[in-house]
Amino acid sequence: MKSIILLVMIALVPFSCFSQETPKKDKEQHEIKPSKNEDGEWDLTVIDTQFDYFLSAVARPISQYTESYLKTKNTVLVNEWNGYYNSGRYRNIIESGIDYDPKENYGIKFEYKLYQVFVYVNWKYKLRLNGLSGSDAIR
Repeated sequence: MKSIILLVMIALVPFSCFSQETPKKDKEQHEIKPSKNEDGEWDLTVIDTQFDYFLSAVARPISQYTESYLKTKNTVLVNEWNGYYNSGRYRNIIESGIDYDPKENYGIKFEYKLYQVFVYVNWKYKLRLNGLSGSDAIR
């Protein structure tokens, strides 16, 4: 009787080693993609409860920027961000890449919001991004 129980237990050990779920692929691509809203304007959705507070209370107003300045900064910052994402640095902060085309005319509202995402990450997580201007880098 003992040998039968031992034999059954030995036979079941390999099956208990199999995982319950199929593991996610390590290089599964997550990207933040700009999309157009109902009015036909480009929009960016940020899912973080503190971001709206940051925009209204901490961030510099949109009137202090020009669209060309924001586009130039966003091009540099998106490249830096995607470099960190692709290399796996700051995995606890950077969970997705950003699909951004500098040739596309997104409009100043979108460019401002995207730039403020980078400023927000610096403000909340203290992640230093080299493309941020000095006045926005550490607030």
